[in-house]
Amino acid sequence: MEYMFQAGFLGTRAPYFMDIVTIIVALLPLIVYGSVLFAKKRQFKMHMLTQNIIYIFSVIVVAYFEIGVRVGGGFDAFIHETEVSYSYALLVLIVHIIIAITTLIFWTQTIIYANYNYIKKELPGKHSINHRLLALKSTLGIIFTSFTGVWVYLLLFVY
Repeated sequence: MEYMFQAGFLGTRAPYFMDIVTIIVALLPLIVYGSVLFAKKRQFKMHMLTQNIIYIFSVIVVAYFEIGVRVGGGFDAFIHETEVSYSYALLVLIVHIIIAITTLIFWTQTIIYANYNYIKKELPGKHSINHRLLALKSTLGIIFTSFTGVWVYLLLFVY
């Protein structure tokens, strides 16, 4: 577990685990978009498979991140080396957390309903419109979570 807190590889003050998580979070919208392209090409089975893998991988990354933050002392342990005001960084973090939790809820619903409806052979089909709307909310949430996650990283470890 000590490796998690060694110096990161991005040349900032961030520990190793934070660099890994930030790179994954920054790339997540592009990875999700790649999976969406399968659906656009009507390769629905591949779309479903990649979405499930991305979702499970993301949940594991969040768990890894949470362990690192808790063991590392939390927000207060990371804020002390930055010149950004505590209240501003905390506000950005709270906005990030709200977006991330909301996104996780939408994304979980999307995955559960999509898998259920795909197994019932109702997706693609009569549930496609609902799936697209829920998936759009999830995707927008992923984009905003990515943006705010990188923003928090910059505030804590660059500025």
